[in-house]
Amino acid sequence: MSAPLLWSERTREEIPGDLGRAAQAVLLPVGATEQHGPHLGCGMDFVLADTLCRAVSARTGVPMLPTLPYGCSLGHSRRWPGTIALDPLVMTDLVRQIGAQAYHSGVRRLFLVNGHVTNAAPLRCALELLRAAHDDLMVALVNTATVSERVRAAHFADADDWHANRAETALMQALAPTLVREGRIVDADDPDRTQNLVFAHPVNRTSRNGVTGSPSQASAAEGVELFAWMVEDLTALVRRGLTETPPLPHSYDGHAVPMPGA
Repeated sequence: MSAPLLWSERTREEIPGDLGRAAQAVLLPVGATEQHGPHLGCGMDFVLADTLCRAVSARTGVPMLPTLPYGCSLGHSRRWPGTIALDPLVMTDLVRQIGAQAYHSGVRRLFLVNGHVTNAAPLRCALELLRAAHDDLMVALVNTATVSERVRAAHFADADDWHANRAETALMQALAPTLVREGRIVDADDPDRTQNLVFAHPVNRTSRNGVTGSPSQASAAEGVELFAWMVEDLTALVRRGLTETPPLPHSYDGHAVPMPGA
């Protein structure tokens, strides 16, 4: 396997060629810095997004933009220390600006690879703004936990409103053991209390310890297998995206615009 192609390590003379060989595509890993119970480090989400995109970049040759380590984590409240949250409006505009600047460097396919569940709304808003502003820019939003059905099933196995659960713990045991406090896992389990609720409550009102799920069931071996699935399935999705063109050629404002791959 090749090394990942990191935008931050490439020069202004090399980037046009990198993009030309990758159908003008880039990966943008997006994570969060937030409490993950008593047993996982606060960087879990961005570590996962970064590690996953490095592996996919190595397989596909698609350049990877620097990982965003902060996200929309307001729901974790101030009950526990460790969470550094962005306002969703700030996050939307931050990603919009990153996408716009990448566009001016030649990017025409942007994969937003999201490693934190509640980043999805501001990232979707950024997607809407970017494609409206740049007619020949295609933007995909991929959530790492739902990149395929088998990956989704593993994440949701012990809770619907999961957090710092079996899957996330197993992934960190396999990928970043320095983020794991093994001695705290045995007492970290906390059930999902969100079934049949009408309102979306913050974590301080749904969890006793910042966990939802059963991290005590995790193992590094399970994390190795789950991460392999994530790499394989995201790689397949990215490769499909490298040859995709819009189903119809109609431009956003009614004028003819050349589209990627046309």
